[in-house]
Formats: sequence, structure tokens, C-alpha cells
Amino acid sequence: MARAIVLLSGGLDSCVTTAVAAREHDLFLLHLRYGQRTEARERRAFESIADHYSVPDDRRLIVDTGFLAQIGASALTDPDIEIPEADLESDTIPITYVPFRNAHLLSLGVSWAETVAADAVYIGVVQEDSSGYPDCTETFCQAFSKAVQAGTKEGRVEVRTPVIDLEKARIVGLGQELNAPLHLTWSCYTNDDLACGVCDSCVLRLRAFEAAGVSDPVSYA
Repeated sequence: MARAIVLLSGGLDSCVTTAVAAREHDLFLLHLRYGQRTEARERRAFESIADHYSVPDDRRLIVDTGFLAQIGASALTDPDIEIPEADLESDTIPITYVPFRNAHLLSLGVSWAETVAADAVYIGVVQEDSSGYPDCTETFCQAFSKAVQAGTKEGRVEVRTPVIDLEKARIVGLGQELNAPLHLTWSCYTNDDLACGVCDSCVLRLRAFEAAGVSDPVSYA
């Protein structure tokens, strides 16, 4: 079976993306530690999902990119910047955006793909029903794919975005169809015990489960 790198944060979208990739690939799972507030909780979600798919330790890679916290400018990495309550009607990029994070994440994934002879890198970015981060768009992913083709040894690594055009409710439904372990995921930007229920990520998640007619297995404050 062909190999694939999956960029797995431990959240809903990346979990369902992992389930999609698992249908036709041997999984290699990559996770970032970049100084995010819920770093320990996301790590636990990553390990639990990896265990669910029986991914061996030598196919799990956790990379410390703490320089993203040093660069700053994001409420996810700077404790002096308050994480705001969700405003899903806003057309401005929220302060929870980590500048160009997905470019770093994809670059690491592509490097590992070349090393282990994987033919694809999966990333669970969502454009249609999301916070509006610029590095989660189709335009960004297509441009990055061109860079990968030009800048890799054989130009054969594909960047795949299976949920990019899906509404969150459809992602929940797809996860159910694929028996993805949604109960193991973590989405909250703020807390690592009970999800806050008011940050962008929590509100998008809650709305998605409600629209899908599925009970969210995560507990909220």
C-alpha cells in the first residue's frame, strides 16, 4: 500500500482527514508543538488517534516549532493576547491566526514524505466553513502544491486537502461514515480540561455537530 503523511493536530478536521487517508494509504502522522496554549491536550489527542489507527511509534513524528511562538502575533501562542469569543460574521482575520503556520507544517510534511517515499501529504484545512485563515484556502494550497512539484527531488509528492470545500457539518457526517474516532479529538483554543465553548473553534465545532444531528462527545464548561 502507498504511504502518506497526514498532518494531525488532533482536531476534528485533521482526524477526519486521517480517516480519509487511511482508506488507501499506510499512515505516517506528523504533529507540531509550537507553543500553543493547549499543546499538551493536543498532543494527547494526537497520540490517542494514532493509537486508534495502530500507527507504530516510528511512523509518528512530533516536531518542535517553538519559533512560531517566538515570532508571536497570535493569541494561540502569546498569553498576553486574549483569545476572543467567536465572531463568525466578521470578515477580518482573527487574532488566533498563527502567521503562515501551515506553510511550515506542509514543508515538514513534504520533507518527511521524500524521506520515507510517501506519495502524498494530507492536510485537514477547511475554507468554506472556518475562521478565514489565509493559509487554509484553496488558493494557498494550490500555490504550495506548485512549489512542491518544483522543489522536490522527483516532484511526485501530492498535497491533498480532502475536506477543504466541505461545511463542518458534512465533515462530522463524513467522520461518522468512516468511523473516525471523533471522541478522541480536541478543538478548543483555550482550555485543556473542559472546552470553553465560546472560542471560534469551539463554536464552529458545536454548530457543526448540531447541524449534523450528532451529539458532540466533548464536554464543555
